[in-house]
Amino acid sequence: MESDYDELDRRLAHALQINGRAPFSAIAEVLGVSDRTIARRYARLRSLGAVRVLGGVDPAALGAVQWFLRVRCAPAASVPVAEALARRTDTAWVSITSGGTEITCTIRTESEADSEALLLAKLPRTPRVEGVTAHSVLHSFYGGPDNLVAKLGSLDEEAIARLRPPPVPHRPGPVRLDDGDRALLAALADDGRAEVERLAKVTGWAPTTVRRRMTELRERGVLYLDIDIDGGLFGFGPRTLLWLSVAPASLEEAGMALAGHPEVAFAAATTGPTNLYASVLCANHRELYRYLTTRVAMLPAITHVETAPVIRTVKQAANHRTSGSR
Repeated sequence: MESDYDELDRRLAHALQINGRAPFSAIAEVLGVSDRTIARRYARLRSLGAVRVLGGVDPAALGAVQWFLRVRCAPAASVPVAEALARRTDTAWVSITSGGTEITCTIRTESEADSEALLLAKLPRTPRVEGVTAHSVLHSFYGGPDNLVAKLGSLDEEAIARLRPPPVPHRPGPVRLDDGDRALLAALADDGRAEVERLAKVTGWAPTTVRRRMTELRERGVLYLDIDIDGGLFGFGPRTLLWLSVAPASLEEAGMALAGHPEVAFAAATTGPTNLYASVLCANHRELYRYLTTRVAMLPAITHVETAPVIRTVKQAANHRTSGSR
């Protein structure tokens, strides 16, 4: 089937991955088209759910823990349980896999007490949930501010340099969020390109305060800009999740190798029955087979690989839910 997207759509996605809040005029100048064309293209892509700029939050910067959950349930229960998880504000990437009998999602817990309440009390006692496996993220090799579009984009080095924003200095130290910060982060999670005036209204701050606090949160490593895409924009099919076991001495080497694969959108070392996780995008099952039998097969000290194709994505990053497949 012919794609609904063209090269300008892909170049625009790459430009937004480089600088999600770049003015349309700056992007238009680099891509050699009019401001109106870029504004119209982005509006169309966003309405289709194909491209969306969002503000991401690094859990580690807040002292929070990120978990991957695998929730097993009867096939008839998978959709309502997945939709209930998607309604939570602390979940992302809620998906149904494994023939409809398993739900996977990422969840952020703010403390050990929150983790215990969710993993030991709430989920296991949910009707029709048959089992829960939890993997906490120990180290991310690729993901967060790193995005698959950076590997796939066609913009040349000159264009990338013109779009790249000035580097943000890193300021270590504890970060405390107040209600205004939480409102700001929630608004950016919904729309990373939200105008400062809108953010000022949401937070109750002056526009200058909004700009200053956004800069501070980025310097502290809390806030980063990310981009959600429909894999079809670059010719990919649905996501496939890989759960791998690697000899501990080779975990770093294997994780770094995964991070460099053009198919890998996210890779992390985790706790749990397996110790390495990856989310991959391939064009079709034939290409997935090729990937598993070549790049994955060459990883050092792999002792086990479990493959779980995503059959439906109920919620993508942050608070964006979708009724279609990705």
